[in-house]
Parts: sequence; C-alpha cells; structure tokens
Amino acid sequence: MSIDKEKEKSLEFKIFIFLTVFLAPILSALLVSALGFSIWFSQILTGPPGAG
Repeated sequence: MSIDKEKEKSLEFKIFIFLTVFLAPILSALLVSALGFSIWFSQILTGPPGAG
C-alpha cells in the first residue's frame, strides 16, 4: 500500500512541476499576447484613443 502512495505522490509532484514551470507561463504569455493583439486590432479599426 505504501508503494501506491509513493507513486501517487510522485505523480502529483510531476503534475505540479508541469503546471508551474510550463503551463502557467505559457498561458500567461498567450493571454497577454491576445490582449495586446485585440487592442492593436481595435485601434486599426477605430483609430487611436482621442482621435475622435
């Protein structure tokens, strides 16, 4: 039974490392890029702020 708990802890640690080292930074960069792209594209369509 302790072998199963050791395997489970190892799996949980690997998942934690994957989430914190790879997934969170990638998602953050994608989110910031998407926001920047949407602002850039909206300014192409509507003009810069205050140009009204």
